[in-house]
Amino acid sequence: MLSVRKARAQDVPRIEAIVAAAYAIYTPRIGRPPAPVTADYRGAVARGEVWVAEDDGVVSGLVVLVARPDHLLLGNLAVEPAAQGTGIGARMLALAEEQARRLGLPEIRLYTNVAMTENLAYYPRRGYVETHRGHEDGFDRVYFSKTVDAGPR
Repeated sequence: MLSVRKARAQDVPRIEAIVAAAYAIYTPRIGRPPAPVTADYRGAVARGEVWVAEDDGVVSGLVVLVARPDHLLLGNLAVEPAAQGTGIGARMLALAEEQARRLGLPEIRLYTNVAMTENLAYYPRRGYVETHRGHEDGFDRVYFSKTVDAGPR
């Protein structure tokens, strides 16, 4: 059964392996490893920004969530390639919405690389709206946003 929990320091090697595998198809398109592949997951885990999806003790996906003053930044969502299409990504997006509500943040923002055409279709199907495109840190990025319903009061 799939469960979600905060990542722990001992999860970092598995997190890095999942990210490397999930983003491997994009390196030839971009011409270098995508930004998430070289991110500091040890630091993100230590700051409490990473959650993992676990099934029978095996971590198969992750999400990085960073609270900002006016929004929640979804810094990365990655799922082990063999587990993609099983609902883990959707569960992690639901977690992002839960966290935004818990923190009182009205919006989730994320960005993806323009070469990651799968993501350009994935996020709009889940309620995210493209806000703009730009060049940042040497990457061509597409920015998305989703308003989070505050829920019942």
